[in-house]
Amino acid sequence: MRLGERLDTARRRGFVGRESELAAFERLLDPSLPAQVLLVHGPGGVGKTALLHQYGWRAAAEGHRVIWLDGHEIEPTQAAVLAALGIASLDELSTMPGLVLLIDTLELLAPLERWLRRELIPALAGDALAVLAGRDRPPPVWRADPGWRELVDIVQLGNLSHPEGRRLLELRGVPEADQNPALDFTRGHPLALALVADVAAQRRFSAVSAHQVMGALLKSFVDTVPSPLHQQALEACAQVLATTEPLLAALLDLRDAAELFAWLRDLSIVEYGSRGLFPHDLARDALGAELRWRDPDGCEEIRRRAAAYYRQQFGVARPAVQQLILLDFVYLHRDTSVLGPFVAGYPQTGALSAHPALPAELGTFVSWVRKHEGEESARICSSWLERQPGSAVAIRSSEGATVGFYQLISVDATLDASMDASVDDDPAMARVPARGQMVRFWMDGERYQEPSPVQLFITVQLFRSYLQAACPDHTLLTFASAEPFAEGCAHVDFHRMPEADFTVGGHVYAVFGHDWTAVPPLAWVSRLAERDSLISSPTSLLDEETFAAAVKSALRSLGRAGGLRDSPLLASMLARGQESALRAVLKQAADQLAASPRDRRLHRALHHTFVQPAETQAAAAELLGLPMTTYRRHLAAAEARLTEILWQHELDARGP
Repeated sequence: MRLGERLDTARRRGFVGRESELAAFERLLDPSLPAQVLLVHGPGGVGKTALLHQYGWRAAAEGHRVIWLDGHEIEPTQAAVLAALGIASLDELSTMPGLVLLIDTLELLAPLERWLRRELIPALAGDALAVLAGRDRPPPVWRADPGWRELVDIVQLGNLSHPEGRRLLELRGVPEADQNPALDFTRGHPLALALVADVAAQRRFSAVSAHQVMGALLKSFVDTVPSPLHQQALEACAQVLATTEPLLAALLDLRDAAELFAWLRDLSIVEYGSRGLFPHDLARDALGAELRWRDPDGCEEIRRRAAAYYRQQFGVARPAVQQLILLDFVYLHRDTSVLGPFVAGYPQTGALSAHPALPAELGTFVSWVRKHEGEESARICSSWLERQPGSAVAIRSSEGATVGFYQLISVDATLDASMDASVDDDPAMARVPARGQMVRFWMDGERYQEPSPVQLFITVQLFRSYLQAACPDHTLLTFASAEPFAEGCAHVDFHRMPEADFTVGGHVYAVFGHDWTAVPPLAWVSRLAERDSLISSPTSLLDEETFAAAVKSALRSLGRAGGLRDSPLLASMLARGQESALRAVLKQAADQLAASPRDRRLHRALHHTFVQPAETQAAAAELLGLPMTTYRRHLAAAEARLTEILWQHELDARGP
């Protein structure tokens, strides 16, 4: 077997998924169907070339002659294309029956787009087929022209599904334990998965290895840009939820950004919706991470300008538009605050919608409450739904499935309706102030109150409700546990109210609240923006000695809410200014100790001292069954080993 044949075999063996895209090509090969041209588009690295190889092999297997043109390899001139085809004129194309013409990297042949569409492809033999693949969306003329509309099929290539991505990682030898972190990070982007597999071949993949793939991803997404200003426009677009032309001008401090906005709009990695332009999720992640590392001050300046623009717009906007501007403010917090785990998933919530609950959905809500909170809570929920069915809001997927709900109880509405018995029947309502409201029940049907797109969407919907004209005096939120939400609630001025905690079914529920009479909605939004502008990105790197001392201090602050807020480790490449990220890397390093037989005893000392601490070190030693001197020796060794692991990750994150 020749080397080229071995290469083809390996490519076929490593190809996964794309059933619908392959089916589109099979339809192209069917002579009974009219389509003869397939237009494939998608962002860089998404697998267009790999798909075209599959098309070529399938066409060759059915006896077709296949010609491959790659925009990387030929100049964008008519003469160069004819030479690559091995012909002197277009007339010769009609003498090639059964030809399958595959053109890859079409964007590099952009000067020839009109010629290809008007002259070259029409010159093909009647049974010939053409597949054109590039990053840019096909021009509307392919669909607008009555002739082409019958002969053209368009395929938008996206990321691999979760099972497909897992299969790709398996084929590349990534251990099963490393696959979920890789899939979560890459979101199924094929090139990113391949790069992660390369990292995993050297050592176990983790989020701290992510920076190693960022540079390659950026190069794939945008090979070249016309100028540094265009690069700044792309980076600015990645920082905000949606980019309009006036916002882009404000972000770049320009009088006119029309040309830059038009350039962004035509990029394959940029989508557009009703509120403006936004990059693909993975492109946004790659651009944002690279900018934070390369120019943290520039990144922060973009966010300050965005916050100033939103404040100015908020003051003159209609109430409905003010609600949308609030979402923009919230999104600015995705990397620089404790809201990160919730806000980062916002683009994924676009398929969700909120609706007044239908009578048929109420029983589903009660069953979810019974599943997650128990029978007594289910009885209380059923009682409220019977008396105030309009207080329940259903969260539905794009397919119409009910996936979550929340219920906002108004004390005034309860009293006006003479529902005193219901108030007495529900211990949660005992401390709700007059003219107050309580988010009594809220949950993702499957994941309850864990971070998820549904949970985030509910949060966003509630934020919108805070800006309504009929704002209550107080809003109270209920949580099954205070600890996971304490920092996030404090960040958005919802303060812990232990006096309002209540017990149902033997479980104590935590309450947080905001006083709108003290901090009204507009002041609240401004406070969020100002607080965000005070959070700065790290601008200097810690030395090893300072890093080690900071790890020791962080361990002793780990159990306190907000205990890491002032940690020097926030200036590390691991945390990048995010307290939530710092907690995550500390936990990840501790888990690494637990996974090692050699370090497991050290992990136990660490766990019972800092992660889930005993009341005293003497109690921890007793719990571990160790003499005090042995316990202290294990603890010191555990701190040293944890510091060693974290320092190595920090060095990896800094790169060369």
